Amino acid sequence: MYRLELTPQDLVTSRFAISPLVETMHAQLVLDGRQPAPLLTDWAERWREPYRRLRARHHGLQVMAAIIGAKGVANVDFLAPPPTGVDVPFETELAKMRAVPLEQAHAEIRQALALRPPVDEPTRRLLFGADIVELLAEGMQALWTEIVSPGWPRFHAVLQRDIAHRAGRLAAYGWAEALEDLSEHVRWISSGHIEVDMHSEGEISLGGRGLLLLPSVFGPKVGAYLAEAWPYALIYPARGVAAASREHRDLAGLIGRSRARILAELSGPATTTQLAALLGQSPGTVGEHLAALRRAGAVTGARAGRHVHYSRTPLGKALINPSTLRP
Repeated sequence: MYRLELTPQDLVTSRFAISPLVETMHAQLVLDGRQPAPLLTDWAERWREPYRRLRARHHGLQVMAAIIGAKGVANVDFLAPPPTGVDVPFETELAKMRAVPLEQAHAEIRQALALRPPVDEPTRRLLFGADIVELLAEGMQALWTEIVSPGWPRFHAVLQRDIAHRAGRLAAYGWAEALEDLSEHVRWISSGHIEVDMHSEGEISLGGRGLLLLPSVFGPKVGAYLAEAWPYALIYPARGVAAASREHRDLAGLIGRSRARILAELSGPATTTQLAALLGQSPGTVGEHLAALRRAGAVTGARAGRHVHYSRTPLGKALINPSTLRP
């Protein structure tokens, strides 16, 4: 277990962020079958064979397995450095990865290999070669471009909604409420500490640097960046990944597939633009479905600045989950 000590300055500087590069790294773990993703079974089945063909062409994707843990724990942080902002583009993150000094890359690789069974000599030569950083970057670029980016609008909308939910709880109720349902492995201690159940242990004072909180659609468990070389960061499972369950598809026969999907996605408030990204439809089309659901009393809208955030009404909740009805 890690115990993170937060000062008042840490509480002010801590923030949420989205990292397409971190998500790309976790996507590879899912497609390799080394990280479970029961809520993304359809996505994994669709892309597993294209990924295998892609991996066969890129040595970087092949050797990455040697430095990422069998249980999905990455000990080589330079593969996906924590982002510097809320919505940093993939290309900017990849450029930061490419700028990692070769000495640091080799040091992190050496530390990771010390915890694993020996690798074969050809793989070892690649890992400690002069072009290993570029080799891995090329693999990540290909994986993002051909596999992850087609679904990124939907993934991004899920991550945005998770951040909006937690940021709202943080602003209204404080850190204890914001972290309450983040993960069973994360606990807020009233003395100003966060406890994180992980494979390692230690006590770390953030020292005013703050904590970066990264939701993930691919990561089923909590992960962390706790090395001095990088910003301190905590990766956790995002809410709302599994919007399309069997009961939602059954509901489609009653009110139509798109409207059933909208109700399913409204496990938390969302805007028309976010829902359009999640469904892969135009904002105009989604707006028409929302208007119909609103007239039927299944959803309601509340304006916040320039945006209207939609949520389920009691009727909408009952349509999604009939067990909420009382006899």
